[in-house]
Formats: sequence, structure tokens, C-alpha cells
Amino acid sequence: MDTPIASRALATEAVHAGRDDLARQGLHAPPIDLSTTYPSYDSRGEAARIDAFAATGAEPDGAPVYARLGNPTVARFETALARLEGTESAVAFASGMAALSAVLLVRGSMGLRHVVAVRPLYGCSDHLLTAGLLGSEVTWTDPAGIADALRPDTGLVMVESPANPTLAELDLRAVAHACGSVPLLADNTFATPVLQRPAEQGARLVLHSATKYLGGHGDVMAGVVACDEEFARRLRQVRFATGGVLHPLAGYLLLRGLSTLPVRVRAASANAAELARRLAADPRVARVHYPRIGGAMIAFEVTGDPHAVIGGVRLITPAVSLGSVDTLIQHPASISHRIVDADDRRGAGVSDRLLRMSVGLEDVDDLWADLDRALGERVSPPQQRTAAARG
Repeated sequence: MDTPIASRALATEAVHAGRDDLARQGLHAPPIDLSTTYPSYDSRGEAARIDAFAATGAEPDGAPVYARLGNPTVARFETALARLEGTESAVAFASGMAALSAVLLVRGSMGLRHVVAVRPLYGCSDHLLTAGLLGSEVTWTDPAGIADALRPDTGLVMVESPANPTLAELDLRAVAHACGSVPLLADNTFATPVLQRPAEQGARLVLHSATKYLGGHGDVMAGVVACDEEFARRLRQVRFATGGVLHPLAGYLLLRGLSTLPVRVRAASANAAELARRLAADPRVARVHYPRIGGAMIAFEVTGDPHAVIGGVRLITPAVSLGSVDTLIQHPASISHRIVDADDRRGAGVSDRLLRMSVGLEDVDDLWADLDRALGERVSPPQQRTAAARG
């Protein structure tokens, strides 16, 4: 007898969700369906299914029709991610930005183009909203100002917690309450469902750059929105019309990545907590940002030249992105948040001396030895205090 899904632990769901039918088919590994089109001798039936999709956005019954409407391998990943986030559905896209764009297009098509957002967000999310590239208008506010910023045409409230790159945390339950009937979109890329499930705290939409922890190995690009089925149907219609579909091989790699997500996040988080402790005690570091909920991300401000640190690492990889099994470090003001106006960037706490590190699964002592070398010579406490004051 199968274990009821409601009683399964997260670690069990990560391994089995999206794969429940495999044993009954005599399979162990999920198959990869690379077809772009599917044959059918029943054109009347095909027409009826396409009409039904166009009208409701529900996934077509029966055999697949065309890869832009859906793919069985991608659907397995969507099922698994929805189970991990505790939502009815999930819709996958070619990237995190494609996923966010689809959400904005859904709300915009309903005449709800105004967005209320809290900084900091991922730099390209910030840019997409600020530039109004999809016809949206944004009001930036702090969490306390969300309710006052809402308008009749507000279609979305967007937050990220922990935020990129400062790791600032929000009370998602309080934010959701302030949103009233307006959907709250919470970017959960940094935390993953291992550390928090925003839907349980009132978020209607949970966004992931699946490129990061969900894939987990730096070899797949994707985005996904976990949500209720009503919103998912609209997202599928936008995905079909705009073509921001996820490739089946990416769907396969993401499903495989989910199976080790809890183990990877917890192990990397343990490394990050130890590195954060050592950095906080180091006189070459002015400030360390590490979330209360934990996680594998660290942000820290150096007293010296951050570019020298980037140039000095050898084991740690100096690269944009995050969430891989290996440790990455980057300078947000130069890369991930360069596209954000400098004053807005600094106002959100992204200083020019801030470094963001995605901690991987290497031995923590090896990581520290590399950081120690890259940070350069230690200064005496009086000198360090003066440098910190100037910074």
C-alpha cells in the first residue's frame, strides 16, 4: 500500500515526487521524452483538446499534442516541485526571468499592470520592473509601506526573502497579510523549500530560478512558478503563446537535482554557517550577512578591495550564479546588480564592498584556507576599526 502523500517528509518527497508511477511501468529512472510533436490520426479529437486548452489553460488530456503545450518529462519536474512547495501546481519555463515575465504578462492581460515591490531583488528582476519592459509600472517600498502602496490596478506584490544579494529577510506572513487580495509573489530561490515554503505563509506565487539550487550542478537553466491551479492555467497559456518552454533534457536534470536537494542544501548550509562564523571574527571583514533561517549563501563586506578578493581565490570559483555543488563568489555591484541604478543599489544595502558567496560542498577548511589567502594580510584591530569606519 502506498504511503499517503500528505504524510511524507520533505526528503522522501524529494526522492519520489514525480516518479510515483515508474515502478508500475517497470522503470527505475524517469524517461526523457525529446519529441517536439506527437502523431495522431484523430484530428477532430486534437482540435477539441486544443480548443479546451485555449479556453481554460488546463493540461490536455491524453497523449501530448505539441511540445509547446507540454512535455511529459517537464511535467514530472513540475509535479515534484509543486509537492515540495506545497502548492497545487507548478509551471516551468526556460529561465527564471521567463517565469517572472510570464507572471507579469498574466496580470497585465487582466489590466493589472501595477506592481508593488520591496528591494533588494535579483538585479534583472529589479531591471525588468523598473524599465517597464512588459508594460508594468512599479512602486518600490519597504514592507511597512506595502498596504499604502496598493492601487486598484495593482496586480502583484513581489518580494525576495532571503534577498539577493544582502540576504535580508522578511516576515512573509505579515507581508501576505498586507497584500490583501493582491497576489504575493515570493522569490524562494535562495531558501528553497528545504528552508521555507512561502505558500504556507500566504504567498500565492513562489518563484524559483531553477538554474540555482533546484538543478544544483551548474549545468541547467530554468525557472518555475509554484502556484494554485487557477493561476497555473493562465501561465501555461502565456508559455504556449510566447514559447518560453523548458527543454525536456533540462526537465530531466531538474528532476534528478530535486532528489538530492535536501541533502545538498543542508550540507552546504553547515559549511556556510561555519564560514560566516569565521568571517565575522576576522578583522579584514567589516560586516557579515547571514540569514536567521540559515542557508548556503553568505554576503560580507570587506575592509579592503573586494576586487582583490575576487582575483585572489583559487579553489573558490569567481563567477556569477549560485546554488551549485562548488563554491562561487562574485561582486554584486559589478555583475549581478550592475544593471540596477547605483543609487538604488546602494540604497538597498548593496554596497561597493559587498561580496556574495554561494557555499558548496567542499571541505570547509579548504574553503577557509582559500578565503584567508584571498583576503590578504591581516591588520591590527585599531587599523581595522579605522578602515571599517571609513567604509
